[in-house]
Amino acid sequence: MKVPILIPNIFDHAFTYDSGDIDLKLGDFVLIPFGKSKVTGVVWNEFEKVSKKKFLIKKVISKINISSLNKETINFLNWFSEYNLIPRGMALKLMLLSGEVVENINEKDFDKFKIQNKSKVFCLTEEQHAALDNLNYKNNKFRVHVLQGTTGSGKTLVYFETLKKVIEKGLQGLIMLPEIGLTSQFESKFKEFFGFNPAIWHSKITKKNKKIIWNGISNGKINVIIGARSSLFLPFKKLGLIIVDEEHDQSYKQDEGVIYNARDMAISRAYFENIPINLITAVPSLETFQNIKLKKYKVSKIINRFRNASLPKYEIIDLNKSKLLPKSWISQDVVERVKKHLENNDQVLFFLNRRGFSPHVLCKNCLKVYSCPNCSINLVYHKNSKNLLCHYCGFTTALIRECHRNISGSCKFVFSGPGVERISEELKKIFPNKKLIIFSSDTMNKKNSSEIIENIVNNKVSILVGTQLISKGFHFPNLNCIVVVDIDLLSRGHDLRGAEKNLQLYHQLSGRAGREGKPAKVYYQTYNLNKNMIKDMTDKNPEIFLGKELEIRKKNNLPPFQRFISLILSSNNEIKLQKVSHEFKKYINSKLSYHVLGPVNAPLYKIRKKFRVRLLIRGKKSLKIQKLLSITIKNFKFEKGIKLSVDVDPINFN
Repeated sequence: MKVPILIPNIFDHAFTYDSGDIDLKLGDFVLIPFGKSKVTGVVWNEFEKVSKKKFLIKKVISKINISSLNKETINFLNWFSEYNLIPRGMALKLMLLSGEVVENINEKDFDKFKIQNKSKVFCLTEEQHAALDNLNYKNNKFRVHVLQGTTGSGKTLVYFETLKKVIEKGLQGLIMLPEIGLTSQFESKFKEFFGFNPAIWHSKITKKNKKIIWNGISNGKINVIIGARSSLFLPFKKLGLIIVDEEHDQSYKQDEGVIYNARDMAISRAYFENIPINLITAVPSLETFQNIKLKKYKVSKIINRFRNASLPKYEIIDLNKSKLLPKSWISQDVVERVKKHLENNDQVLFFLNRRGFSPHVLCKNCLKVYSCPNCSINLVYHKNSKNLLCHYCGFTTALIRECHRNISGSCKFVFSGPGVERISEELKKIFPNKKLIIFSSDTMNKKNSSEIIENIVNNKVSILVGTQLISKGFHFPNLNCIVVVDIDLLSRGHDLRGAEKNLQLYHQLSGRAGREGKPAKVYYQTYNLNKNMIKDMTDKNPEIFLGKELEIRKKNNLPPFQRFISLILSSNNEIKLQKVSHEFKKYINSKLSYHVLGPVNAPLYKIRKKFRVRLLIRGKKSLKIQKLLSITIKNFKFEKGIKLSVDVDPINFN
């Protein structure tokens, strides 16, 4: 019997095979010959289009002994492919491990994930109970429910209770987190509540554990997954609930390889699986806020913090009056206030969203900046590792270079601007007897990150110097003072979503302080006393700002009122790239009636030795635009060496 088999590769269609005597159904995994190799494939729901060429139909080698993909998952992958303009085979590849499945796992490997029925009982507030009643949807069918709660209001406990009901029914639950660094503390919180281990899924876990978890999810032996973006594509056998924590977080957007927004795709998977999905946030994304207003999403709100803790108060430190000393980034006014907090046994966080020591390194003689040879960006000096690093391609080099104006000598380097390492160096001089740590992706993605977090929780650390990573869901009971080193930094640039991102970041950040009821304070260092900006970031009701931002977006036909699709052409041949980009635009204009902007050089014109040019298509929010664009792209013959990346609903425009 002829069967359509999809393989995890760049093909957008299934291939026809002969099943022979093997009884196959939709979703079965099979081993098939492909070219000179043997590959894993899946019985799909659509045959390849009839070709005029005659070809030999090969036979399926064997059926793989693993649970089949259900039709709902297959429908989701088909839709995912169509929406994001990627081949179906690449969508399938996201669901497999290196293009393969996992068989023959020892049953004992699942023991640590077994449900123990030892969940802890927590006393919920009236607000939390009301939210829980709304989340415990009666028929367990698709719906999107937003749990919006002030930072520190106990949102996690509420959705844990919801998840408990799902587990009791013998179904699987997925909790998505925006950052790998959040998983260790979250895992501890989960164990405390449920009494058993969840499975953790992200890029840093070992290959062995990935195999165990993949198989356990597929056969229903594992009930709960806590994971990053990629966890959405695990082969769930009986998925009953999806929870997207910090739904507003920009980290849910995958910007490389297969480009997609994991939050939006999670909503779509819930739709195809016909199960509920809960979006958790303190300040919703503008898209979510709009869907709440349109009554597409239900919402429950928790206004009060847990144990009636108050939100931190804020104070503006005017750097025009409180002058900074040479080579200093911390004002004396801040130092005096921080001293009082430390005397009171408070933890203090200094926030600056810049990794490394300095973002600009130049020679004071030849004035040549240290830039990346592969990317159009400056190298960042990391003093702790004693090298310069490109945060895009990973290029590293030592801090040594012959001076262009001094034939016999080396460059005399000057460091312009601070990173977290530079701030920590200054703080060590000001507070030499205080334990200090840097909290960034450079330090928190290492093996000892759990130990670092434990030391912070137990108040063995007095001063934290952190990037935006620290704003994402961590609970530090002794943190009662936050210093924003440079509030002006995030107001620079021309990001479409800049104001929205800043609002979410600073609400999340301030929410790290005062969570145990002790009075807390946030200090903003600034040269720009923009009262409106400060009011937006400190207003207890962020919906006022979101409402205003929606009006601006609507007036200017910007997302979420119109769809943007970014087309990025890249090549190591700059002349060819410019030529092809204009030809491509002309071709699109001849085939589509949508407004096409560009081509323009990308703000980051070169990354990993590839020059980059952007086109932007804008039109009504409809899948029609993707269908027409997909055909157009397939029919355009790109010259050799030109790569096209498609970003539907872009967040970043670098």
